[in-house]
This record gives sequence, C-alpha cells and structure tokens, in this order.
Amino acid sequence: MISPDRRAAEHEEAETITYRVAESERDKSAVIAGEFSSDTVFEVVGSEGGFTIRPARLDRPVHKVFPDDEPEAGETSEGERRFVALDGELVCGYVDTGYEPWNQRLIIADIEVAGPYQGRGIGRTLMNHAIDWARECGAGHMWLEVTSINAPAIRAYQRMGFTFCGLDTSLYSATEPEGETALYMSFFLD
Repeated sequence: MISPDRRAAEHEEAETITYRVAESERDKSAVIAGEFSSDTVFEVVGSEGGFTIRPARLDRPVHKVFPDDEPEAGETSEGERRFVALDGELVCGYVDTGYEPWNQRLIIADIEVAGPYQGRGIGRTLMNHAIDWARECGAGHMWLEVTSINAPAIRAYQRMGFTFCGLDTSLYSATEPEGETALYMSFFLD
C-alpha cells in the first residue's frame, strides 16, 4: 500500500511535467531508448482449442533494448499525433498514435518514458491524452502491441483497462530471447 505522504510526493513530482501535442521538430524527432527489465513473462501456450496466456516467473530477469525506430522527417499524416511529456525543455516521454478511420481504431504505435521518469504516472497521463485524441477522431477503440516479456507494461495497460485481443507467435521469431510472443491489447471507448 502506498502511504499518503509518498502519494503526495509523487503527485508533486508529476506536477513539474507538462504535456502537449508535439509541435517542434525537436519534439517530433525525440527518441527515448525503448528498453525494460522484467522478472516475469506472459507465457503463451497453444492448443487445438486456442491459446492460454499466463504470467510465469523467470529464472533470471531479462533486460530488452529495442532498436531505434526514429520517425523520418515529414513522415506523419493527419491521423498521426505525438504527445510529449516535458521536464522543462527535456522530452522525458511520448506516445505516438495513428488513427485508422476504416475500423475506427486509434493505434498506440509507441509509448516511451525515460528510465528516471518511470513509475511517476507519466505513461498513464500520456495514454489519457491519447484517449482524448481517440475520442476526438471518433475512434471506437484503441489498440497496441506489446511483447510477452514486458510484464511491467502489460500490467500497466491492464490497469488502464486494456485487455488481450490477439497474439502473433512469429513476430519476434528472429529476436532474443527465444519464445517471445507479440500480444495485442485493446481498449474500448465509452
């Protein structure tokens, strides 16, 4: 249980962070290393009847670093929007979104919060901005992909109301660690 003093301190820390739509080229091209550590994997077990997804402790924690996937200049379209979290002038987090009108889906293409800023509610606040944008676009739901070994992110998405809606056992087949599965999660808007 979080003490009221700690909660107040975290709230004060979060108040120094500002949020807005990415406006400058610096905001739009900022890259935060996508990485995480986890001591749990969400195992995907296939059978004739479908799949079971369940958390399982790892013998030793895994640390994953994703390759840079920097947006190219002029690559965004009308349905794409980046929201940034700023500590002063420093971009300490962002969420990249893309709206697909044909199925009224807002895709969370990427969400990153720099290591020292994690655990302060920045990811949730960025996701709330994405939810507002989804509603503005007329989206009926939001969708994202997460690796099965990123248990901290999966749990955070579940706390935000996302549920599993699919998987791909081949997406990460050429990457380490072996057995990693792409999990798809969705969040239906009111």
